[in-house]
Amino acid sequence: MNNPKPKEWQASSFEQGYIADYKPFNFVDGEGVRCSLYVSGCLFHCEGCYNEAAWNFRYGVKYSPELEERIMADLAQPYCQGLTLLGGEPFLNTGVVLPLVKRIRSELPEKDIWSWTGYTWEELQEEDETKLELLRNLDILVDGRFDLSKKNLLLQFRGSSNQRIIDVQKSLAAGKVVIWEKLNDGKAAVEQIKRDTTEGDA
Repeated sequence: MNNPKPKEWQASSFEQGYIADYKPFNFVDGEGVRCSLYVSGCLFHCEGCYNEAAWNFRYGVKYSPELEERIMADLAQPYCQGLTLLGGEPFLNTGVVLPLVKRIRSELPEKDIWSWTGYTWEELQEEDETKLELLRNLDILVDGRFDLSKKNLLLQFRGSSNQRIIDVQKSLAAGKVVIWEKLNDGKAAVEQIKRDTTEGDA
């Protein structure tokens, strides 16, 4: 796992404009029905990463105007809640994702935008203006490197307990991290299932 110094990794120095995958209308990458854009290229290299192929900045296919039009058309569907950015590392692919999210804000302002990142919220506050501009255009950020030693399959929308689901706009307004108000990890539900099973056996 790599730990960059502030502003050490500049997207312009690494990104190649490649996309690892695009998955429209899924239910796993955030709240509601979502369109998910997986960018290519990541320098964090977390042990146990589920998408190691996307560490390569030239993995997959080039982002294209045709793909962008498809994304916009898919997002425009009334049953689609929003866009999710994953990877790879979205904050090292701002040349692709920043123009896209700004277009969504302009043309489809009712849609929400989620992003995963290996950066922590605190690290992003010390980053370059391009990364901060992307952050300001998000609704939800799932932050932090995946930590295999803290892996927990009961966590909502994230893989390890150090990661947080952050309400970006509330956090920016408060000047501190505000956790998503709909956070609902699986521990209580699992305990309830165990309790019901035990009572049934009795």
